[in-house]
Formats: sequence, C-alpha cells, structure tokens
Amino acid sequence: MTVTPLLERDTLDSVAARIRSHVVDMCAGPEGGHLGGAFSCADVLTALYFSVLNVDPDRPDDPERDRFLLSKGHAAVGLYATLAERGFFPVGELAGYGRPGSRLMGHPVRAVPGVELPTGSLGHGLALGCGFALAARYAGRASRTFVLLGDGELQEGSVWEAAIAAASLRLDRLIAVVDRNGLQLTGATEGIAPMEPLAERWRSFGWAVRDVDGHDPARLAEHLGAAPWEPGKPSVLIARTVKGQGLPFLAGRSASHYVTLSPRNHARAINALRATETAG
Repeated sequence: MTVTPLLERDTLDSVAARIRSHVVDMCAGPEGGHLGGAFSCADVLTALYFSVLNVDPDRPDDPERDRFLLSKGHAAVGLYATLAERGFFPVGELAGYGRPGSRLMGHPVRAVPGVELPTGSLGHGLALGCGFALAARYAGRASRTFVLLGDGELQEGSVWEAAIAAASLRLDRLIAVVDRNGLQLTGATEGIAPMEPLAERWRSFGWAVRDVDGHDPARLAEHLGAAPWEPGKPSVLIARTVKGQGLPFLAGRSASHYVTLSPRNHARAINALRATETAG
C-alpha cells in the first residue's frame, strides 16, 4: 500500500469542485442533506483522500491502512461524494442517496466501503480515534488515524475527555481536524458557547496545533501529510472555513445547515459552482 502522491493544486481544486457538485445533486433529492457543513469540509476531505491518507479503494479493510473518522457524521453527503470520487464505490450510486434500500444514509454506516464506524452522535469520534491509534501502536503499525470534528461539536465534554486521554497516552499518530466554520444549527458558535482562543485551548490540553485556511487543499495536504508535528503529541489542525463555501446564496449562513434544494435553487447552485470553477 502506498500513500496517494501529493497532487497539483489545480487537480485538488478540481476534485473539491466535483465533490461539491455531487453534494448539491444529493441535496436536491427528496431527503435533502447537510449541505453547509459538507461544503465547509470539502477541501479537507479532498486533501486527505487525494494526497494524505494511506488507503486503497480495492482493499478498504487492509490492516495497514490509515483510518479516517467523520465525527461530524451529519456531513455524510460530503464523505460519500469523496469516497465515490476516490473509487470506493461507483459515482452513479450517489443518485440513490437517502432512498429506500440505499446504503447511503443520512449518517455514515459500515455498509459503505471506506466507512470505519457509524458516526454522527456528536462528541464520540475523537474517543473512537484514540482507540484506533492505540490499537495501531499495540499492533506495531505505522498507520495514522484522522478525525474530522465540527466546531459546534466541541461543546461536548466527551471531546475534551478524549483530548486529555490522547495527550496522556502520547498518541502522536492521532490527528484531529476541526472544521471551524463558526456556525452550528442554531447560530454562531461564539454566540452560543464561545471557544476562542481555540488554538490555545488545544495547546493547554497537550496537543500540537496548527491554525490554517481550510479552503486551500494543497496547503492542507502539506500540513496533514507532515503530521505528527511534535514527537509524543497528538496533532490538531484548526481549519478556518465558511459554511456553504462556494454558494453565494447560502455561504456563511446557518440556513445552509440542512437544505432540500428546489429545482430553482439546484440550478442556482450548479451555476454558482461552474462560475467559481471558471474563475479559478
């Protein structure tokens, strides 16, 4: 098994654009989907699956693989789009998202190739990641474990219990990514439970911290590919993002959290993504 080589910036941007396009199509279905949070983490998922993770779509259960956990499991449409683009299952299957009989449910489940564990009950993913990282250590494997968390999710005390455990156990093969889009279902995170200075909070728990632009997949890949950043410390990347990034009529709005796109808004979204890609 080999890690996917670092792709050119233009290639990564194109992959991220396709992921967002798939998400738009899924959110135009009868069930809708969590578009805003899927869009904010699309560049992170692109960097991980197309430049960083040691995974093989033909052998999704390879014991030497890196593990990825989408702790913010409500962004499943983003993960499904990414896994399909990476070759874990046919892109055409995305059209069945949320339909009776489909394995592509509102939150990820293990029936989907590439999904390690069911997630979405917020606050559990980092603890699960600790378990994977500790198991890899005991097995003598060099694999890394990556966990993507939402910033609203950080209001769960279980996240910080896991953070304490990871630092105490010196799990430096564990890497967390915080999708810091500043919004949750009911409003701005800073107006509900202020988190800043977020980087200092993580450092006080014994983690190595980097705070970066979450919409630059090439730079994200460089940072994530270099982890662990400090021997003996778990790493956390705070990715500064915009909820609904790429759609002017939804970007930066709590209303993007969960949407069922009407035919008109579906067309608006597609046109906006095309305009962004052309401008790039």
